[in-house]
Amino acid sequence: MRVRHVGREHAQFAESYQVHRAACLKAVVAATGDRQGAEDLVAEAFTRAWMSWRKVSRHPAPQGWVVRTALNARVSAWRRRRREVALADVHDVVVDRDPGGVDATLMAALRQLPVRQREVVALRVFLDLDTRATAEVLGIAAGTVAAHLSRAVASLRGQLAPTSR
Repeated sequence: MRVRHVGREHAQFAESYQVHRAACLKAVVAATGDRQGAEDLVAEAFTRAWMSWRKVSRHPAPQGWVVRTALNARVSAWRRRRREVALADVHDVVVDRDPGGVDATLMAALRQLPVRQREVVALRVFLDLDTRATAEVLGIAAGTVAAHLSRAVASLRGQLAPTSR
């Protein structure tokens, strides 16, 4: 019976990938500030989504699931890297010049926000999830989402709004 449904599941996943990939990438870029890393994270997250497609397709915000999975993969990779021994030969870090479709000034301002605020902005603004869906994706209360979004918007206004004197 499962074999008969694979074609339909594949089509549903392919459609979801086509519809949500760009928005998910933009949200992860906004949350991480790293275009190349975000592409890898989103690819990994969509791979995991395909592997669990029956569960993910029933999620209230599948694109939110993908973004949360990408951000979780980033944390897991960071945890693995921090246990590695640094080499004496230090390499320069290359700053990403392509912010993934996000205005460079906005990206610089987003990088100044705390991680949780960036995640909330990425899900609420770039993916257009409602407060409840954002809270579910991040595993926090809806009131906490609202508080983080409020603080993030106030901070971004302070950084981006022209001062009149």
